[in-house]
Amino acid sequence: MIFAIALANIFSIVFADIQLRDVIDVLLVAFFLYETHLLMKKTGTTTIFLGVLAFIAIWVLVSHVFKLKLMGAILDKFISVGFILLVIVFQKEMREFLQALGSNRGFGFIKKLLSAKDGGSVKNRQSVMPVVMAVMDMAKRKEGALIAFQRDIPLEKYIETGEILNADVSTRLIESIFFKNSPLHDGAMIIAGVKIKAVGCILPVAQNQDIPKHLGLRHRSALGLAQETDAIVIVVSEESGHISLTHNGNLRLNITADDLQKELTIE
Repeated sequence: MIFAIALANIFSIVFADIQLRDVIDVLLVAFFLYETHLLMKKTGTTTIFLGVLAFIAIWVLVSHVFKLKLMGAILDKFISVGFILLVIVFQKEMREFLQALGSNRGFGFIKKLLSAKDGGSVKNRQSVMPVVMAVMDMAKRKEGALIAFQRDIPLEKYIETGEILNADVSTRLIESIFFKNSPLHDGAMIIAGVKIKAVGCILPVAQNQDIPKHLGLRHRSALGLAQETDAIVIVVSEESGHISLTHNGNLRLNITADDLQKELTIE
């Protein structure tokens, strides 16, 4: 009983000056660090994130805990120009991180508020069903394919890397493009609305270390685009004939025709 009273007194002294806004502040910082860690994990820059955290922890210990003047002054200079140094040294990694941040589902409401038009939802059965039928046929024949559906984020810079087609979506056209002897079967097809915008497109390649080793360049390209944009990307494996799908930085393997149709008709 005495121990409990003493412990209560200690807690009352320690947390006497803590207010609700302080608790909210700590929770917000923890949430931000957690989300940042997840985003950097998706873009393969986790080691940079941990390195920055370690440097900040050392700076706090040296400058504010142990109050070492000389070492603290040196680290203070690094902290003052640290952001500029990070931009210069890690510009590629920071670009990938900011792209992931902008396309992340947690900030999707901002993107929708800023979007001037609602041209990205894959809801039109006129374009969905021919794709599903073509994908199932190609999966049976083990013909590799990579098909990206544009949603809210434009894919113009990827469309420009391929052959502009701007044709109506049809099952036969899709199958003929991804036929093994076709010169464009190795690239990606990009569909926007009811039009095949381009074929033979080059997509960004994901650098994640946790991607299964048996997955090839098509899967890595699909995941790379899903990390940078909100596109839905379908992959047909040339080795196994299995169908995979990437969206919001996530990779789903071995999905069925029903699952594929549901995913393509999401809001």
